[in-house]
Parts: sequence; structure tokens; C-alpha cells
Amino acid sequence: MSDSEPQSSGPLRTDVTLAEFQQLIREMYFEKDDARGIEGTFMWLMEEVGELATALREGSEEDLSEEFADVLAWLTTIANVAGVDLTAAVNAKYGTGCPGCRELICACPDEGKP
Repeated sequence: MSDSEPQSSGPLRTDVTLAEFQQLIREMYFEKDDARGIEGTFMWLMEEVGELATALREGSEEDLSEEFADVLAWLTTIANVAGVDLTAAVNAKYGTGCPGCRELICACPDEGKP
């Protein structure tokens, strides 16, 4: 393997937890992400959201899968730069049910959030 070839630490898992994914993204990209900052990283996220919108309108299943993964990765990147633990944030907001009505199955009116 040459120095320019990517190195792998082993086989890719297919059942990564949110915490593991956030750590993986941190290990792969944090130095670049931190240097870019939240504002620059947010712009990349918005570009990926636009690509997801296009895939939702006219993309294949493969396009959708890739764009959802990209959006999640860039959102995770911003969380890393901002120092937010996504697992803790998700558990705090959604761990006991809908944040609006507090029910496990949302009973909020359709015209309101969520």
C-alpha cells in the first residue's frame, strides 16, 4: 500500500450507534472541521441539504441513501465543532417521547410542530 492510499482500521460495521458515528466523524475530520469553524461547516451542511432535496425529487434510492448519509455526517461535524454530544442531546429532547405532547406516539395537532 502506498502512502497516498487510504488506510482502513478494519471492516466497516453496519450497525454503528449514534455515539460511535459521532466519534468516527470526529476522528476522520475534526482537525479540518475545527479550522473551518461552525459557519463554514454550516454552509457545507446547507449544500448537502440542497443535494438531498434534489435526490428526494428526482434521485434514485442510491442517491437518497448517499445524501441522507452526507447530511447526517455534516450535522454531526457541526455538533463536534460546537461540542455537542448528539446522543445526550437526542436523549434529553426525545428520550421520553414527543417534546410537544410528551406522549410516546405524538398526539400533537397536525398543524403544529412536531
